[in-house]
Amino acid sequence: MQSSAKTSATVAPIAPSTGRVESLLARVPRAVRWVGGTDGELELLDQVALPGEVRYVRCCDVPAVIEAIRMLRVRGAPAIGVAAGFGFYIGVRAAAAADAESYRAKAERVAAELIAARPTAVNLAWAVRRVMRAALQETMPAASAARALREAVGIAAEDEAVCRRIGEHGASLIPDGGGVLTHCNAGSLATAAYGTALSPMYVAHASGRRFRVFADETRPLLQGARLTAYELSAAGIDVSVLCDNAAASVMASGAVQLVIVGADRIAANGDTANKIGTLGVAILARHYGIPFYVAAPRSTFDPACPDGSGIPIEQRSESEVGSMFGRALIPPGVRCVNPAFDVTPAGLITGILTEVGLIKPVTEAGIRGILG
Repeated sequence: MQSSAKTSATVAPIAPSTGRVESLLARVPRAVRWVGGTDGELELLDQVALPGEVRYVRCCDVPAVIEAIRMLRVRGAPAIGVAAGFGFYIGVRAAAAADAESYRAKAERVAAELIAARPTAVNLAWAVRRVMRAALQETMPAASAARALREAVGIAAEDEAVCRRIGEHGASLIPDGGGVLTHCNAGSLATAAYGTALSPMYVAHASGRRFRVFADETRPLLQGARLTAYELSAAGIDVSVLCDNAAASVMASGAVQLVIVGADRIAANGDTANKIGTLGVAILARHYGIPFYVAAPRSTFDPACPDGSGIPIEQRSESEVGSMFGRALIPPGVRCVNPAFDVTPAGLITGILTEVGLIKPVTEAGIRGILG
């Protein structure tokens, strides 16, 4: 682990006895899993079906992985990255018997297709490029493909460990006897395990702290209501779902002492892209004097992006806003606006939790220190 001397601020980590956090999450299914060896398959928890049904989709080719990413069967920046890493291996595995030139061309096509699946979450491109870079260090196609699988497995294991450390660094922020508000889902379902924003809650709960979580429903696809409430309740944590437009009232009541969210991309200056609605929550938190934290691994930082204006914002189908559960919500012919993310300026963020410590205040210099 990197020394905390490089962080802008530190918090005393809370590390409950080995296994206590894991026992809390035993009833939460893994979002991404690889089944088998070099001839195995990628299995993704179909999060569109949650909370009503737990089912996995098997991905045996790149189009299936891309479909799962685009349709949000797998979602959450770290989980998308893990899935895409395995997706790259699946793509090049089919070309392992080809000549070196054809294999390399295939690898580059597969990488480009996967990276284009969703534009905002930087972990997707980061993971694909990392796996490809490792794979192409081998000159023989068969060896290269095998190297790609090892790297993808390594990314998954690394993400799990990183998220556990985020939880340990952030658990002391969780108010004992207080309330925490979160937006969208940045939990175990959005990562290889543990989560980012929810990981401190799991560690705090396992260490004996008791608190109440307020989960914004997160329109239009209800990730807070369907996913965050699902995994927190399964772990035995007190959680209540709010309509998104109830957040201000709950904050005004004094029930919330902390806001913590995840991130899909963090610019060099700390501006942070997260699920649409996060910006509004941050503005409310500033108005009511409530600390607003972002939790994310270092792989979510994009030092090549100077500030939030350079973060691409995915525009999703109007139908996601205009209908729900197969039923139209608006009159025929009325248009909808459906940005999937918004950008919270660094000035509204109290601190950013990473696997190596806390950046507080959020400054470009502090971020450089974390990234090393």
